[in-house]
Amino acid sequence: MRKILGPLAVLVAVMGAAPASYAQSAYDYPWCSIRGGPTGGGGQSCYFTSHAQCMASLSGIGGTCIRNPGYHGRELRERRYLRY
Repeated sequence: MRKILGPLAVLVAVMGAAPASYAQSAYDYPWCSIRGGPTGGGGQSCYFTSHAQCMASLSGIGGTCIRNPGYHGRELRERRYLRY
Protein backbone atom coordinates (compact mmCIF):
# COMPACT_ATOMS: atom_id res chain seq x y z
CA MET A 1 0.00 0.00 0.00
CA ARG A 2 2.83 2.40 0.85
CA LYS A 3 4.53 1.63 -2.45
CA ILE A 4 1.44 2.95 -4.24
CA LEU A 5 0.72 5.99 -2.07
CA GLY A 6 4.20 7.54 -2.42
CA PRO A 7 4.25 7.76 -6.23
CA LEU A 8 0.56 8.67 -6.28
CA ALA A 9 1.21 11.63 -3.94
CA VAL A 10 4.06 12.82 -6.18
CA LEU A 11 1.87 12.52 -9.27
CA VAL A 12 -0.94 14.51 -7.65
CA ALA A 13 1.53 17.23 -6.58
CA VAL A 14 3.00 17.53 -10.08
CA MET A 15 -0.40 17.60 -11.78
CA GLY A 16 -1.68 20.21 -9.34
CA ALA A 17 1.33 22.46 -9.98
CA ALA A 18 1.07 22.28 -13.77
CA PRO A 19 -0.62 25.33 -15.33
CA ALA A 20 -3.99 24.72 -16.90
CA SER A 21 -4.17 25.33 -20.64
CA TYR A 22 -7.26 26.43 -22.46
CA ALA A 23 -8.44 24.86 -25.68
CA GLN A 24 -8.95 27.22 -28.60
CA SER A 25 -12.40 27.46 -30.04
CA ALA A 26 -13.59 28.77 -33.38
CA TYR A 27 -15.43 31.44 -31.38
CA ASP A 28 -12.09 32.88 -30.22
CA TYR A 29 -11.24 34.32 -33.65
CA PRO A 30 -12.88 37.27 -35.44
CA TRP A 31 -12.60 36.03 -39.07
CA CYS A 32 -13.93 33.00 -40.96
CA SER A 33 -13.03 31.70 -44.40
CA ILE A 34 -15.58 30.06 -46.67
CA ARG A 35 -13.76 27.97 -49.25
CA GLY A 36 -15.07 27.30 -52.73
CA GLY A 37 -16.55 29.32 -55.51
CA PRO A 38 -20.11 30.47 -56.20
CA THR A 39 -21.29 26.87 -56.49
CA GLY A 40 -20.28 26.17 -52.90
CA GLY A 41 -19.00 22.78 -51.89
CA GLY A 42 -16.33 24.18 -49.62
CA GLY A 43 -15.94 24.26 -45.90
CA GLN A 44 -15.85 26.98 -43.31
CA SER A 45 -12.93 27.68 -40.99
CA CYS A 46 -13.04 30.31 -38.24
CA TYR A 47 -9.43 30.40 -37.03
CA PHE A 48 -8.12 33.72 -38.36
CA THR A 49 -7.04 36.80 -36.43
CA SER A 50 -7.11 39.23 -39.36
CA HIS A 51 -8.78 39.70 -42.72
CA ALA A 52 -5.38 39.59 -44.45
CA GLN A 53 -4.53 36.26 -42.82
CA CYS A 54 -7.89 34.85 -43.90
CA MET A 55 -7.45 36.02 -47.51
CA ALA A 56 -3.92 34.62 -47.65
CA SER A 57 -5.22 31.19 -46.66
CA LEU A 58 -7.66 31.28 -49.59
CA SER A 59 -5.03 32.29 -52.13
CA GLY A 60 -5.22 29.94 -55.11
CA ILE A 61 -8.26 27.97 -53.93
CA GLY A 62 -10.90 30.67 -53.98
CA GLY A 63 -13.45 31.65 -51.44
CA THR A 64 -14.33 34.61 -49.27
CA CYS A 65 -13.76 35.88 -45.75
CA ILE A 66 -16.51 36.98 -43.41
CA ARG A 67 -16.63 38.23 -39.85
CA ASN A 68 -17.20 35.40 -37.40
CA PRO A 69 -20.86 35.62 -36.33
CA GLY A 70 -20.06 33.81 -33.08
CA TYR A 71 -17.13 36.03 -32.05
CA HIS A 72 -17.87 37.97 -28.89
CA GLY A 73 -14.37 39.08 -27.97
CA ARG A 74 -12.58 42.36 -28.28
CA GLU A 75 -12.67 43.86 -31.76
CA LEU A 76 -9.19 43.84 -33.28
CA ARG A 77 -8.37 46.62 -35.68
CA GLU A 78 -5.90 46.05 -38.44
CA ARG A 79 -2.97 48.40 -38.45
CA ARG A 80 -2.53 50.39 -41.59
CA TYR A 81 0.73 52.15 -42.18
CA LEU A 82 1.04 55.21 -44.35
CA ARG A 83 4.05 55.43 -46.62
CA TYR A 84 5.40 58.87 -47.28
